[in-house]
Amino acid sequence: MRDVLDELMGWWRAGETVGVGTVVATFRSAPRPAGASMLVGPGGEAVGSVSGGCVEGAVYELSQEVVGDGTPVLQRYGVSDDDAFAVGLTCGGILDVFVEPISQETFPELGAIADDVAAGRPVAVATVIEHPDPAWLGRRLVVRPEDTEAPDGDPPRSLGSPRADGAVTDDARGLLAAGRTETLTYGPDGERRGEGMRVFVSAFAPRPRMLVFGAIDFAAAVAHVGSFLGYRVTVCDARPVFATHSRFPAADEVVVEWPHRYLEAEVGAGRVDARTVVCVLTHDPKFDVPVLQVALRLDDVAYVGAMGSRRTHEDRLERLREAGLTDTELARLSSPIGLDLGARTPEETAVSIAAEIVALQWGGRGSRLQDVGGPIHHHGMA
Repeated sequence: MRDVLDELMGWWRAGETVGVGTVVATFRSAPRPAGASMLVGPGGEAVGSVSGGCVEGAVYELSQEVVGDGTPVLQRYGVSDDDAFAVGLTCGGILDVFVEPISQETFPELGAIADDVAAGRPVAVATVIEHPDPAWLGRRLVVRPEDTEAPDGDPPRSLGSPRADGAVTDDARGLLAAGRTETLTYGPDGERRGEGMRVFVSAFAPRPRMLVFGAIDFAAAVAHVGSFLGYRVTVCDARPVFATHSRFPAADEVVVEWPHRYLEAEVGAGRVDARTVVCVLTHDPKFDVPVLQVALRLDDVAYVGAMGSRRTHEDRLERLREAGLTDTELARLSSPIGLDLGARTPEETAVSIAAEIVALQWGGRGSRLQDVGGPIHHHGMA
């Protein structure tokens, strides 16, 4: 819902009711991920997408029906062998779409959630999308990290029982910490090993971080692509004449500090997590070896890459071994950084680096799709 939140909030604040269809589960080659949403506004406006065009017409009509009668609906869309071009996904995928009416009456907490998202505060919304008792359908909990108080005026909510509330809250906090959106299955009263109740947890976590060390031309291109991919980008370099905002307009922040000191401070402050990617572009031993010593000893970063020729890479590995890093720690390093795209310019190199990050995130192979079989869309590393 994040991608359509601004439009939704405009209608919500105006007191309108909006039909919202959200992808809550995907199977096979579904084109949009869980969490993608489509709005049908009070004047019939369509905003967003749940399938890239395959089933939008059907979701549009269903959204209008749901707004009319006020009853949420969970609908499955998929390809039909008999009629592949009727309502369904001609790419062969399957989508579960939950369609609900959203207004100030049905979702009074939405304003506080939008404030959290805008401020970068983590918050999750857990919604019952399937249950044997129709009265549970559409009920939701707003879940924040432990020790975070709900905003004043945020009304207490329940899915239907303390047991269900407790189980879903615990699991939603785990997903929120990982920045993951997912559908969970429980027994009708929240039993963890049961079936019958499905709960969609939409996690609005702060943007993942990209830490770029080395204020060079390649860093400007990497910062631009990183921002495009949704990362909060920091460029850090110890040289103030190079580390300036004017040279890195796409970066969210530019820091003048020795890279290893900055990274140590961010780790100590809890601002580096399992979604953080680290790109070391300095290819200068006095900068990159100390920062890599810190980065490669972290167990919970998503990616550590370092720029340089193969000769630079071998020299760097030797220096890191002399500094005491183990083979296991060195194996975390992607160097030379990026995929083999034949890149030459800073912009092409940035695409190569971004491609490697995306491939590692989702378990892709970096091959041409026409040369490989199997699903086009991956679902992440196991």
